[in-house]
Amino acid sequence: MRAVQVTEFGGPEVLVPVEVADPEPGAGEVLIDVAYADTIFLETQLRAGWGQEYFPVRPPYVPGGGVVGVVRALGAGVAQEWRGRRVAAFVTGSYAERAVAPVDALSVVPDALEPRLAAALVHDGVTASGVVEQVGVAAGDRVLILGASGGMGTLLVQLARARGAHVVAPARGEAKRALVRELGAHESVELAATDWPQRARAALGGAADVVLDGVGGTLGATAFALTADGGRFSAHGAPSGGFAPVDAEEAQRRGIRLSGIQDYQYGPAEVRRLTAAAFAEAAAGRLRPVIGGVFPLDRAADAHTAIEGRGLLGKVVLKV
Repeated sequence: MRAVQVTEFGGPEVLVPVEVADPEPGAGEVLIDVAYADTIFLETQLRAGWGQEYFPVRPPYVPGGGVVGVVRALGAGVAQEWRGRRVAAFVTGSYAERAVAPVDALSVVPDALEPRLAAALVHDGVTASGVVEQVGVAAGDRVLILGASGGMGTLLVQLARARGAHVVAPARGEAKRALVRELGAHESVELAATDWPQRARAALGGAADVVLDGVGGTLGATAFALTADGGRFSAHGAPSGGFAPVDAEEAQRRGIRLSGIQDYQYGPAEVRRLTAAAFAEAAAGRLRPVIGGVFPLDRAADAHTAIEGRGLLGKVVLKV
């Protein structure tokens, strides 16, 4: 089968199309014909060699972790009803024509949901749903969202607005600001402006009850300063190269509840529950996955270039 491997740590050019043997499903597993593979910014960081203390991958490897496709073959002990079903799953190595997944990792894709839209929700729909639930976004909360124009950020804007929050979503450039406003943000300040924190504070009416930080680094640290005493701060993203350097002692002193990426790691049952919720909302038209680019599998290097360029709005997915 066709696949794409990271041949060595480096730039997008290290993503190389290859031919590898078809995987075989073991007991309790299925073989999926992949229609679309999800991509997330983390995959570009791992490809470059970042995060070895958290994700000890070594080249050569097939990157990616989320797929949508059709069950092709069954391992021992798997019910025949799964054969031919449209499913989504987390897998090891999704940049490939076929992938193996445990049957307890499968989520059924509703008939009313396009496969490419389902692919855009495999990672981000689960995490975004988990974040707003874990943080407890509620009606009347003033919510500041960093990374709002990205794949998960666009979902967070919609989910927070649906819960009745007042959403402020800083973004760079009018196109991104227009998008987040269209998705439900009450206000979007220009993130490239040196006084964006002051503008955000004014838009929030003083401070944020909830900060959802999908960027990290200096921007995340600045956003922490905008968090109200007694508020909630979620540091779940690090495309800047590191998670927000938050002072835990200051957070405790100010009564701010901290959440991090470690709080959004779910077992199979929770993944299925959160996936089903995101799929149902999208199938009903209440949640809109934003896809900024669709690339064929053999052009995975171009997909990574587009992701790192940050010019596209929303998600990038691979069409297999």
